[in-house]
This record gives sequence, C-alpha cells and structure tokens, in this order.
Amino acid sequence: MDDGLRLSTPRGRALLTATALGSGMAFLDGTVVNVALPTIGRELDANLAALQWTVNAYTLTLAALILLGGALGDRLGRRRIFTVGVVWFTVASVLCALAPNAEVLIGARALQGIGGALLTPGALAILQTTMHPDDRPRAIGAWAGLTGVSGVIGPLLGGWLLEFDWRWVFGINVPLAVVTVWLITVSAPESRDEEAGGRFDVPGAVLGAVALGASTYALISWPETGASAANVTMAVASVLAAAAFLYRERVAAHPMVPLSLFADRTFSGINIMTFAVYAGLSGVMFFLIMQLQVSLEWSPLEAGIATLPITILMLLFSGRSADLAARFGVRPPLVVGTACGAVGIALLSAVDAGDGYVAGVLPGVTLLGIGLTILVPTLTATVMASAPQHLAGIASGVNNGVSRAAGLIAVAALPAVAGLSGEAYADPVQLTDAYRIAMLVCAGLLVLGVVAAAAIRPQALTEPPATEPAGAPVPAGEAETAGEASAPSAPCPPAPGLPTTHGH
Repeated sequence: MDDGLRLSTPRGRALLTATALGSGMAFLDGTVVNVALPTIGRELDANLAALQWTVNAYTLTLAALILLGGALGDRLGRRRIFTVGVVWFTVASVLCALAPNAEVLIGARALQGIGGALLTPGALAILQTTMHPDDRPRAIGAWAGLTGVSGVIGPLLGGWLLEFDWRWVFGINVPLAVVTVWLITVSAPESRDEEAGGRFDVPGAVLGAVALGASTYALISWPETGASAANVTMAVASVLAAAAFLYRERVAAHPMVPLSLFADRTFSGINIMTFAVYAGLSGVMFFLIMQLQVSLEWSPLEAGIATLPITILMLLFSGRSADLAARFGVRPPLVVGTACGAVGIALLSAVDAGDGYVAGVLPGVTLLGIGLTILVPTLTATVMASAPQHLAGIASGVNNGVSRAAGLIAVAALPAVAGLSGEAYADPVQLTDAYRIAMLVCAGLLVLGVVAAAAIRPQALTEPPATEPAGAPVPAGEAETAGEASAPSAPCPPAPGLPTTHGH
C-alpha cells in the first residue's frame, strides 16, 4: 500500500463504507430530527423556540468545534479521532433518546454536535490521505453521494421510525456506530500531519464558538422578546467575537484556520457558495417537512416519503458527477446544479393545503434532487482539491464548518424573517404564509450560490496541492493559480482542449 488503498479492493471498499457511515450518521441526524419536530413539540410541550434549539444546539456545537476536530485529527491521528467521535456521538444519541423534557433533549443534542465535530472532518481527510491518487476522485464522489443520501433520507427514515416512537430517531445510531467502528478499525491505517506542531489554537476555537452561539441566541430570541438587553448584548457580542476570531487567526503562530487557504480564489469561492447553498437547503428541510405535516395534514411517514426522489437520484447518480467535472470543469456542474435546485425550491414554495403529491410536490422535489446530485460531489472534491494535502483535515473542517454555520443561521433566522414565532407553527394558515416567504428566500440563497459558482476558475485541478507550511502566505500572483495545482488526478483524462477539473 505504498501509494494508497485501491477502491476495487475489499479493504478499500470497507474504508469507503466506514467513512460514509460515520459521517452519514452526523448528516442523518441533521435532517432526521426535522420530521420529528411536530411530534416532539406535542409530546414534550415545546414551543417554536425550543424546536429551533433542538435543531440548532446540535448544529451550534458541530459548527463551532468542527475546525478543532479537523486539527485534532491531523495532529493526533485521523482514524483515532474519527473513532472517538463516532463513540461520543452514539453515547449522546442514547441520551437524546432517553430525554424526559425539551431542556434535556437540547443539552444532549449539543453533546451530539461535539461528537459530530470530531468524526465529520476525519472521514473525508482519511479518504484523501489513504486512497490511491487515481481512486481519490471517485472515492470522494462516492463518499459525497452516500453521505448526501444519508442526509436526505433522514425525513423518510424519521417518518418510518415515528410510527413507533420518536425516540427511535436517535436510537437508530447505535447499530450504525457498531458497524462503523468495526469497519474503520480493520480497513484504515493511521495517518496524521507530521508537520503539525505547536499548541492548539484554543482562543480561536473559543472565539468562533462565542460568535456562532451569541448570534444564534439573538436570532432565535428576537422574535419573542424584541430588542431586549440580552438580545442586543448577544448580537453585539457575536460581531465582536467574529472580528476577534479573524484577527486571532491572522496573528496566531499556529492558527486553527490558516487564512492563507483563502488566498486561493477557488477555495474562497467554493466556501462562499457552500454557505449560500447550505443555508437554503437547511431552510427548505426545516420548513417543507413541517408544512407537509401541519398544513397538508400528512403523516410523518408520508412527509418523509415525499423527499424519496432526492434520495434515489443521489444514490444512483452522485458517483458519476465527478466524471462530469473531470470532463467539463467544475464550473458547469456547480452552476447547473445550483440553478436547478433553486428552480425546484421555487416550485415547492407553492405547496398548499389540498395539494396532491404528483402535481404539487413531486416536480419541485425532483428538480431539487437533480440539482443536488450534480452539485454535491463536485462541491466537495473542489474544496479538497484546492487545499494542500497536509491540511486535508483543516480544509474539510472549514468547509463543513461553513455548511453547518449556514444551516445554523438559516434555521435561527428564517422563522423570524417569515414572521413565525411562538405556537404559530401549529396553525396551518400562519405556517403556510411563513412557509412561502421562507422558501422563496431559500431559492434566492441558491441563486446567490450560482453567482458565487460563476466566479470560480473553470480549470480542472490535476496536480497535488503545494505543501506550504500552515499559515504561510501565498505570494501575490500565485493566489489565483494556487488552485490549479491542487487536485488529485481525475478518473479519466479531460476532453481535448478542456481544462481538467475534478469533482467534489
């Protein structure tokens, strides 16, 4: 295994399965809970703010600590930290399943997010550093597709489990974790960044967590209590903490986020796009499932089945999306996939009481599924290709952190933007009015993603990334071309005259 594991071998397939299952659990819980929210609200007597915190307590700790999780993996061993994360996540899932009230559930969800922050960046970094260079694009594309499916299948699985008890939404993680730990133990060699040194950037991690936590608190509480002293204080604290975080990362000897990564135009552009796209998608999944259950009076299982076309499309075709990017460059799949998703969300905004599935829901869900199938694998591989390989964990952590922060802010802010608060989510008329506004905002966010994609360099990335030390500045003139030498070899040669890009 001098050059890495081959995907065609049993060990290579076991490694792909382990990383997809592990990160899939984290993605699954990011969406499976959405379908259970109305049931949890009824059984635990929770208002809208409590339901928002049920989603965001998990996303908050995940987004705040995911960069630290990537750094820990790079330094202490990626397989080790990934395994610790899976076990932590599973124990927290059991606590969620046993929660007697909303307060305990929210606390357990926060603990779940810590486990997710440890395992999520490690999954992709293990693939990037362990698979054979010729197999990396296809392995990452397959990982992205399988992980995306796990996130999208959440509403379907959640709806089925709610036929028994909402607590099984969390209990399902236990058998998945057992299989994941076994597979990663037998398939993955240990890897770490041998150049990593110095102390962990604890101030940076704390400042990042404060910025996200304070902004989330203010966004969720503002519709209920207005410009109270606590809300204003939190809003100001979030801005100050964000500014202090950027300053800390610029001057720290060993920053948690080497800002030199963002000197690459591709890396910066793809993360801006990630923020816009995942903010929109998080808002869609939060509001669509609630609209189907409350306004259309569908059962949780029916609401979950409604998103099945997305799952089928991603499962069947995501692995081939990397081939499209390899032939035509990353820009066309990014633009087409995001635009297709935006149109699908716009169609879904019209869903109302009395609508049938085939005419009312299926067209929008299908277009959204096609867009995600084209977009997600290309997005992921482009991020990894535009960063030096020895910073694979950090690059994965940054992108995952951006996507989680986007979802966190969207779920916190969209109800207020749409005029929904308190117990109004249980009223079909008020929910439908808010739903339409929220879905159109989500479609607009994906349009912003199209604009960001258009700014990304179209060249395919064929050479391994340069291995500058963490924090090293990119000289002027090299910033725009740094991304051109960052991706592993594409699975097939580009068409004559086309740049070689590689999928996410």
